Amino acid sequence: MANNKKPYFKKKSNTPQKKRPETKTEFRKPNVPLQPEIVVNTVFYKEGMTVLDLADAMHRPVPEIIKKLMFMKIMASQTQALDRETAELLTMEYGMELQDVINTDMTKFEEIDIIDDPDQLIERPPVVTIMGHVDHGKTTLLDTIRHSRITSSEAGGITQHIGAYQVNHNGKAITFIDTPGHAAFTEMRARGAKVTDIIVLVVAADDGVMPQTKEAIDHAKAAKCNIIVAVNKMDKPAANPDRVKQELADLDLLADDWGGNTPFAYVSALKGTGVNDLLETILLVSEMMELKANPKRLASGSVIEAKLDKGKGPVATILVNTGTLKVGDPFVVGSTYGKVRAMVDDLGRTINEAKPSMAVEIHGLNDVPLAGDPFMVFTNEKQTRDIALQRLERIVKAEHGLTKTMSLEDFFKKAESNEKELRLIIKGDTQGSIEAFKGSIDKIKVEGTSIDIVRAGVGAITETDVSLAEASKAIIIGFDVRPQASVRETADNKGVEIRLYDIIYEALDDIQKAMKGLLDPVFEKKLIGEAIVRETFSVSKIGTIAGCMVSTGSIKRDSLVKIIREGKVIFEGKIASLKRFKDDVKEVKTGYDCGIMIEGFNDIQIDDVIEASTMQEVKTNA
Repeated sequence: MANNKKPYFKKKSNTPQKKRPETKTEFRKPNVPLQPEIVVNTVFYKEGMTVLDLADAMHRPVPEIIKKLMFMKIMASQTQALDRETAELLTMEYGMELQDVINTDMTKFEEIDIIDDPDQLIERPPVVTIMGHVDHGKTTLLDTIRHSRITSSEAGGITQHIGAYQVNHNGKAITFIDTPGHAAFTEMRARGAKVTDIIVLVVAADDGVMPQTKEAIDHAKAAKCNIIVAVNKMDKPAANPDRVKQELADLDLLADDWGGNTPFAYVSALKGTGVNDLLETILLVSEMMELKANPKRLASGSVIEAKLDKGKGPVATILVNTGTLKVGDPFVVGSTYGKVRAMVDDLGRTINEAKPSMAVEIHGLNDVPLAGDPFMVFTNEKQTRDIALQRLERIVKAEHGLTKTMSLEDFFKKAESNEKELRLIIKGDTQGSIEAFKGSIDKIKVEGTSIDIVRAGVGAITETDVSLAEASKAIIIGFDVRPQASVRETADNKGVEIRLYDIIYEALDDIQKAMKGLLDPVFEKKLIGEAIVRETFSVSKIGTIAGCMVSTGSIKRDSLVKIIREGKVIFEGKIASLKRFKDDVKEVKTGYDCGIMIEGFNDIQIDDVIEASTMQEVKTNA
């Protein structure tokens, strides 16, 4: 059978092949121009910058930077963080300039100054806070402005809450914030909340300047707000506006009709006279301030008040500073987050959006924020959650010194102070119960211990609280609030203890017991027996053995002993061995002979008394 397959190897041809010319292979470097040395004139510094980061920014080798630091008598590795002063000295060595990097950390969004397009800025209503001494007519004045009877629903006519209300005068809006005292205003300002443009200082014409009037002036000046003085109760027979002007002039508030810069309005809140003049003055001052905002950007603002509503959950009154807040917007507020589920204006109407300088109550928070907490809308919900958790972690670390480096002096102080610390996270249904509980905790005194309240807030116990408790090794205390099943499961998995109470005294009692439990047990010596030396035996390479008779109690092998001679203690130590005849024993009781050898003491004599004692724990009343 013929094989039609072609041979795999070709036959060698007889035709002579042309030989390729032999050439010597030369390896040449590619014709690439040398890279010029990178010249850096400016280095941007940010907090926490390491040696490696600085070397990269300066385009210098890390060993070179470390060597420079060694010449500066600073020993640092490449991962060591550098303070700004050291970084500046290094950059100066190379003829460079050090500048601080502009903050782009969104966890500190209240510090970021976003520049708006001037073409998008529009005039916004002024935000006005009414302050002054109690009973000088603050709420009555606001009541008259709003044409409603707020005071009739308040206990004793005194403001019991913080409210924000918007009124219209001559076609222009004015937002008023009514505060129950200067503490809330100070609290908001302490958190960086710049909510107020103008402060109306209410002074009674028949009463004059009072202590709280002076406090209000101090707070207004510290906040750098424009002040308008409303001299109220001008309808009273004893009204003396000139006296008020003189007293305020002594406090550097000189009336405009006396040649000063402080506008005065003379009103009677009860009769409504002069109120229109006050509103005109507010609009005039705000016009001079040129208050503007951009309604076309993501909203930001501040919390005016917040609470836990049994039906609605956490709710907060937000004052929008700039941008437009819409239903469905994800936001971060303080160290919590959420999504706007619903918005209600000051008249109780449900609305879909809020413009700048408008105060609205929002629903959809994850937890109850604090008054003055910054508020900002972001693009997605995941971003808001991440930012809120990072902010919470940063706040805890700052408050409890978890990121602060410890000096040697601090270390020795901490070592010398053997004080134990009980850390608590407190959650409750109302701010009042939380404050009462915190006040009661301050009265608990257990020597050698202290209480650190990591966080206290209104609202249900959340997974954020559990994470915080895990990081700070704290116990969660809940008043009239209950965690969800998922939160309790997370706490169990992380080993976080949650204690729930309805009665404050039960919680205080448990905390006191826990504080006492933190203390190391206290021991004291207890006498258990005596033995009289009847004979001594010297054994070479071992020492002196005392032949004794136990006169009272018993002598135990692990006893601490005192050697008493002629009524004086001449030695204190431990028993090296205890024998009955030739056997080692643990205890010898009254009336029996024994052989005792004292550890480190051989000068024992006949008639010496061996007094035995043990250390016993002292029980406390915990």
